[in-house]
Amino acid sequence: MKIFVPKESRAGEIRVALVPDVISKLTRAGFEVAIESGAGVGAGAGDKDFVGVGASVVGANKVSASLAGADVVLSVQPLTVAQFKSVKKGAITISFLSPTSAVENIDAAASAGATAFSLELVPRISRAQSMDALTSQALCAGYRAALVAAELSPRFFPLLMTAAGTVTPANVLVLGAGVAGLQAIATARRLGAVVSAYDVRPSSADEVRSMGATFIDLELEAIEGAGGYAREMSEERAAKQRELLKPFISKSHVLITTAAVPGKPAPRLVTKDMYSSMVEGSVIVDLAAESGGNVEGSKPGEIVLTDNGVRIWGGKDVPSQLP
Repeated sequence: MKIFVPKESRAGEIRVALVPDVISKLTRAGFEVAIESGAGVGAGAGDKDFVGVGASVVGANKVSASLAGADVVLSVQPLTVAQFKSVKKGAITISFLSPTSAVENIDAAASAGATAFSLELVPRISRAQSMDALTSQALCAGYRAALVAAELSPRFFPLLMTAAGTVTPANVLVLGAGVAGLQAIATARRLGAVVSAYDVRPSSADEVRSMGATFIDLELEAIEGAGGYAREMSEERAAKQRELLKPFISKSHVLITTAAVPGKPAPRLVTKDMYSSMVEGSVIVDLAAESGGNVEGSKPGEIVLTDNGVRIWGGKDVPSQLP
């Protein structure tokens, strides 16, 4: 079986679908692996590293032929429409496909006669844990979110005692206690911040507390769907939640939002009115900016300065910042 890994075409994407250690296992098992030249540079793996474990490296002028000859094509981001046109009928592609928001990817795969597997749809069950790339990348995003917040904030995260006096720790609020949220909590706690968190799933309370954070109970009905994910809420429920969260947000120096609903645009958790009461210099990190944003006014890949001096960092391809 022939496996091909093209270089990622999306701007800013520096991850690679296969690393040398995994390729070594595949080649020993009898698979024929080819990878486009330079595909692993951003992730710290050069062409020589891939050749050393038995992969063949192909130049840009041979990518179309490699796509046409491959039985399986692996990538992080979905193949482009042009790349799908080169894939042979019956081939398998595996990537983050964004099947509910980027319908053109599905159409392109169908037109090519290819079978496209979407890593976002791997079920959250024990048997599939080793293939759960979405969870591993969410962990990276949560870790990165806390570091970005600490870098942008003018405050110290930990409690500091000096001869001149005591510096109180930063108050960090995390909205969404899934994989990304829990990792953001854990990282902010390790940096010494006082952390509180909220999630629409009360079942996440114990996980939040186990990280050393305070769970905020708004005493609203639980919203939990299949597989442990949150599900979409009514506008009435969302409005009540925003009203109850406002005083907690106003007391926070850092706000990190990580909420997502599979197959849907990100829920709007924070409005301009809610963060207008935050003190000047406060920081908001919106990990959901690419899928619509949890925070009003956030822009993917940009830092927005509000009228009251709050900086809103909009996440864009955040896991790729930790290849």
